[in-house]
Amino acid sequence: MSVSDRSSPGANGLLRLYIAGDAPGARRALANRLRIMEELAGEVEIQVVDVLAHPDEAERTGILATPTLSDESTTPPRRLIGDISNIAQVLDYFGYRKKDSGYDHS
Repeated sequence: MSVSDRSSPGANGLLRLYIAGDAPGARRALANRLRIMEELAGEVEIQVVDVLAHPDEAERTGILATPTLSDESTTPPRRLIGDISNIAQVLDYFGYRKKDSGYDHS
């Protein structure tokens, strides 16, 4: 399956990161969120949804595990569950490319 290349100008995206409170996995996911946003230099916004504070949001979107990084602009939503520390894989999965890094998207 191919994901469209979002590296073109004006192709800003919105992802959601679902976490559960202040657990160690949530803290790692939040740190990785910052790394992803820095790597993409403003091409993507990643909203954070704490499912403990907003269980209705988790139920509405069908989130059963955290952390989950979700692109809900696609049908069905594209989701990565668990560790998102491999930034290259995350970018590849969601169809983004690193800026000025020589990242091979193949």
